[in-house]
Amino acid sequence: MRYGRAVERLRMLAEACEQTRRLPAEEPFLREAYVFGGLVEGADPVDEIEVAFVLNLPPEEVAWGTHPPGTAWLVDFLRLDQGGVAYWWRSFREPVANHRIHEPVRFWSLDGVDEGVLEALRGRRFGELRGGDGEARAEERVAGVAEELEAALEHLRAVHGAYWDRRWRREHRGLRRYPEHHLWEAVRGYLELLDLPRDE
Repeated sequence: MRYGRAVERLRMLAEACEQTRRLPAEEPFLREAYVFGGLVEGADPVDEIEVAFVLNLPPEEVAWGTHPPGTAWLVDFLRLDQGGVAYWWRSFREPVANHRIHEPVRFWSLDGVDEGVLEALRGRRFGELRGGDGEARAEERVAGVAEELEAALEHLRAVHGAYWDRRWRREHRGLRRYPEHHLWEAVRGYLELLDLPRDE
């Protein structure tokens, strides 16, 4: 898609994220949203908008490359399955950045839509995304491959162990999602991490 259209799509996504705050919940499920990749580098056209969503879940429930519990409704609500957006889930207790997510820039949080980021993108002022006080940026920490690999293996073993359990299969079916999706994502996420160089 053209760069300008991608920025507008990101704004619509930010506004949809803002709407999640109005849903009745004791604790907000979605906490932050970050953009990275081609859009923040000024690519035109943009192949896809790359986004990372930070969830109110512990790291063990957000294994790399998987769809954690409770995200199916969020995919539907944010219209992520309509194309043009590649997205990943991250735990609020872990760094957003990792081997795949480089220099993410926050465009939405529980404080609201970050208009400064969206305006900087619209005006192609990319220096503003990397400079200043850094409030819109992710923490400089980057998730370690070894830790993510261990979590992915634990998740894969859990899915493998429960795969034929009727109750588990029932709980992991709905909103165009099936147990097979969970197994495939667990395998894919683990193998992706396994092929990466280990932390020194």
